[in-house]
Amino acid sequence: METKEEENKVNGLLYFGKLSNRMENYRESVLEKEPYICAERALLATEAYQKYQNQPTVLKRALMLKSILEKMSIYIEEDTLIVGNQAASNRDAPIFPEYTLDFVMDELDTFEKRDGDVFYITEETKEQIRSIAPFWENNNLRAKAGALLPEEVQVFMDTGFFGMEGKMNSGDAHLAVDYKQLLEVGLKGYEKRTLNAKAALDLTKPESIAKYHFYDAILIVIAAVKNFAKRYADLAKETAKTVNSQRSAELLEISRICNKVPYEPAESFTEAIQATWFIQLILQIESNGHSLSYGRFDQYMYPYLKADLNKELITESEAVELLTNLWIKTLTINKVRSQAHTYSSAGSPLYQNVTVGGQTRDKKMLSIDCRF
Repeated sequence: METKEEENKVNGLLYFGKLSNRMENYRESVLEKEPYICAERALLATEAYQKYQNQPTVLKRALMLKSILEKMSIYIEEDTLIVGNQAASNRDAPIFPEYTLDFVMDELDTFEKRDGDVFYITEETKEQIRSIAPFWENNNLRAKAGALLPEEVQVFMDTGFFGMEGKMNSGDAHLAVDYKQLLEVGLKGYEKRTLNAKAALDLTKPESIAKYHFYDAILIVIAAVKNFAKRYADLAKETAKTVNSQRSAELLEISRICNKVPYEPAESFTEAIQATWFIQLILQIESNGHSLSYGRFDQYMYPYLKADLNKELITESEAVELLTNLWIKTLTINKVRSQAHTYSSAGSPLYQNVTVGGQTRDKKMLSIDCRF
């Protein structure tokens, strides 16, 4: 009789085992989804920038994110145990006009005709993007960056000697969130720190003014993220009334969790997974950078899993299903790049890397008994 380990071998290599039926269905739905360009975020960002254009940039960005998280479309897929979406449909790519609309306008009628990294776009979406384009002309990151470039550098860009598409068209990138602390203290902990720091400011000092605005922006974003999670909590609760008893129980648990995290600290493996996903997602709703990595995932996540396994609050197969759900959710995030940029970044990559194993702080090999 084969052991569990032998069952999970393909050509002698270990793997996690077969996907559950629901995760197999979810995976197929994501992989088969044709990627469309979504104008929803662009319209909401434009509305916010017009409304708050006299605010300091840091507050304008915070108020923009608040508006987007309040008004964007949300949904809960039938097969998922984790909630949170970037665009109006999975794998659709939002537009970030505050970074640039130049290539979007240039390629509006050719996105579907690319050799690779094809995106589909409806006529309605084209008209929506055209309607906001005048506001963003010479009023975006790329335009401002271009104005700062010396003529000598521009020559090299024009001839293709080197390019800065990813830098001039994009937002925050190449970072790993301190998820360990986030899960331990929740956004509530950051809120407390921010309120204390704000209260300690001496507003008679000129350098305190920028800090004051920065702290206000943090508080706006924390409240916005808390309310965004609550939108899913409310949606899950309502949806629970329309489905079978098993799915209803799952949705009510999702509702409970979303009413808690990421504002409150996570106290279970499932709460930690959902809290991590919310932050990973929202960072990529606010900004169109890439390489936003999960960091040392096994180190900060394993204590929650170990505790739940010991208390028999979760089984190993349930934990694997949650992890599978998280990785598939990660694939739902998408980004449209200029055709020139796709030549060096084909496949719509987001580079959301995960570090597993490694060393401890005192340089000892780290081995965690976890089937991540």
